[in-house]
Amino acid sequence: MKKKDIPKEFIELIKRINNKRANIVINHILKHGLITTEELQKNYGYNDPPRAARDVREAGIPLETIRVKSKDGNRNIAAYKFGDFKSARFDRIKGRINWPKKFKESMVKEYGSKCLISGAELEPRALQIDHRIPYQIAGDINTKKDLDVKNYMLLSSTSNRAKSWSCEHCKNWIEVHDLNICQSCYWAFPENHTHVAMNEIRRLDLTWQGDEVADYDELKRKSKKSGHELPDYVKEILKINTE
Repeated sequence: MKKKDIPKEFIELIKRINNKRANIVINHILKHGLITTEELQKNYGYNDPPRAARDVREAGIPLETIRVKSKDGNRNIAAYKFGDFKSARFDRIKGRINWPKKFKESMVKEYGSKCLISGAELEPRALQIDHRIPYQIAGDINTKKDLDVKNYMLLSSTSNRAKSWSCEHCKNWIEVHDLNICQSCYWAFPENHTHVAMNEIRRLDLTWQGDEVADYDELKRKSKKSGHELPDYVKEILKINTE
């Protein structure tokens, strides 16, 4: 398919996608009609070509996977081209979904205006809505007409990036795809978890703000005086107070 055969409305809308990997795939397809896994690896340095394709699909752009010959002609490899334009999900163009304003207000009312991972209190505009269980595993749990705050979480941009990196490197994301594993993971339910990305870890993120900063500075001073790293010093205090 040549670029001239693609609806102009479709081209204008995909220009609004801000995901880097997705844009590389899209622009290559616009220019060449398709992109192979070989090209994604050799030309763009992506060792996980299907992940780049998922970025495009999660942005709402339909892709079709086909089989083609490798450059040397010795192997059959996967390639991606645009699918049915009518099935495009343009409510996902600027991310995974354009959240209704009232839904974010409901999230803030439910959880407070804070990051659910770090506990940092932030302005609502600085908080991002994220699926508790990644879209890659759970898909669209809800529709825009029936959003349930219990399936989502408010995160700072820093926490959201950390969660994305950890999830994308988790065995459950790459191979297993088990919803139950995510439901007991720290990144989905930090308030009630039994592992962190399938690792036998318990994690607690703490943030000191406002008047609490003085308490943090005092902890830091005492930990230095005791010869312990601050995290170890805090753990020791917690241990003493729970015995």
